[in-house]
Amino acid sequence: MSQRGKGAVIGIDLGTTYSCAGVWIPKKNRVEIIPNEQGNKITPSIVAFNDTEVLVGEGAKNQIARNPTNTIYDVKRLIGSKFDEPQVHKDMESWPFKVIKGASEKPSIVVELKGEEKKFAPEELSAMVLKKMKEACEEFLGTEVTDVVITVPAYFSNSQREATKKAGIIAGFNVMRLINEPTAAAIAYGVDNMTDYKDKNILVFDLGGGTFDISLLKVDKTGGIDVKAVGGDTHLGGEDFDVTLVNHCIKEFKKKHNDDISGNPKALARLKVACEKAKRDLSSTTLTSIEIDCLYNGIEFSTKISRGKFEELNSSFFDKCIQQVGRCLSDGKMQKEEVDEVVLVGGSSRIPKVQRMLEDFFNGKKLCKSMNGDEAVACGAAILAARLSGFEKEKKQDMVLLDVTPLSLGIAVDIVEIGEKDCMSVVIPRNSSIPTSVKKIFYSQVNQRTARISVYQGEGVKVKDNILLGKFSLSCLTLGSNGDSELEVCFTIDVNGILLVSAEEMSSGLRNSITITKI
Repeated sequence: MSQRGKGAVIGIDLGTTYSCAGVWIPKKNRVEIIPNEQGNKITPSIVAFNDTEVLVGEGAKNQIARNPTNTIYDVKRLIGSKFDEPQVHKDMESWPFKVIKGASEKPSIVVELKGEEKKFAPEELSAMVLKKMKEACEEFLGTEVTDVVITVPAYFSNSQREATKKAGIIAGFNVMRLINEPTAAAIAYGVDNMTDYKDKNILVFDLGGGTFDISLLKVDKTGGIDVKAVGGDTHLGGEDFDVTLVNHCIKEFKKKHNDDISGNPKALARLKVACEKAKRDLSSTTLTSIEIDCLYNGIEFSTKISRGKFEELNSSFFDKCIQQVGRCLSDGKMQKEEVDEVVLVGGSSRIPKVQRMLEDFFNGKKLCKSMNGDEAVACGAAILAARLSGFEKEKKQDMVLLDVTPLSLGIAVDIVEIGEKDCMSVVIPRNSSIPTSVKKIFYSQVNQRTARISVYQGEGVKVKDNILLGKFSLSCLTLGSNGDSELEVCFTIDVNGILLVSAEEMSSGLRNSITITKI
């Protein structure tokens, strides 16, 4: 179909394993999920390099077993991260491609393209996926697409959000907004259930390929969304379940054939593809087989995997999911009996064990599976994109969206307050509603003329365990009778997620500030 004309805006769910795009079609009064060139509505978030070209999406995935060291996936787990983070090195253990320390201590992916070594930042690779989605949308709509709403995990840090926005800009987009994935799903849910005409407390359980998000929201009868709390884990999802299956098969191969395939990238790539398929099969059957001809040294590999074994291998991950649900409810100050709907989103939410554990946690409550788990997030992003652009003229255009901060914000200062040295002083706790403005008083050290203020994000007690967002100084302090100076530090976050941090000396009015753009 075609929607020729100016001003086409889209929503993109930029996933760890698959991405999806949608557009609001005014004539149909609904969102259309846009197919790629193969006609599929989800596109693998994979980029591959070879002797002649760069492949993105389906083409890249289809050749992963032949070209494992130059086929890049899971890049969303690297975006906005530092190379020395422990989680980055843990992920690297299961990847056949090479990751090194790049500029500004960020990870850099090394590949071979047309016989030459090339290095790419994670946001550059994500931009290739976004550009592929952009091209598919323009082909489908018959017009240029420049404006987009891109979804991110609710628990993404400031640096991860900034890197995602940068990827969108590199791809040629005007990024109108970044929106939390479960919030986008809630928008889609709210639009689909407008006929209920009553307020509801909704818990969105979004378990995808590489990230896990929970949002506790109140959806009112007009479609307004008030986010009460968010939680999750940016390194928990279907990819982790695949890795446990791969490691199990490596042990099985060694036990049967007394040979170790863990150092062979091509064998591991073929095994990963087979294990991902087995994982999907086990959502609809209780027993499946993994069979690969000539896996290693001409040896055929065959084994059976039961649903029970799969659940045993991943039990710690499933337990973590439920623990995060409990924490989110606690942060939102809501009892589980007060939750009206538990909405499932993300491909991994189809796992039967996960659904059983959720139902048990909510005392047998029936889970909402009415939305397409692969498309719901993109659908919500497309609705928001249409609303922001003014294309959506229905009453949903008046929808009010109130979000929260996913992680705590605070400072480390060489000024003193009651507390332990080198600890982060939290100014805005996680799950605080935005927009918001919070002030806190600090005192300089005796005879201190310059206060250096560093802004951090995270839940660690020590500043070294959190993410540095920025820093600034306040110089020429006026010392009081005790040899110190009273300083007021103010954190202000507006509705667009832009953080302004200021510090003012109370006696003289001396002031300085820093603005940190989240989206």
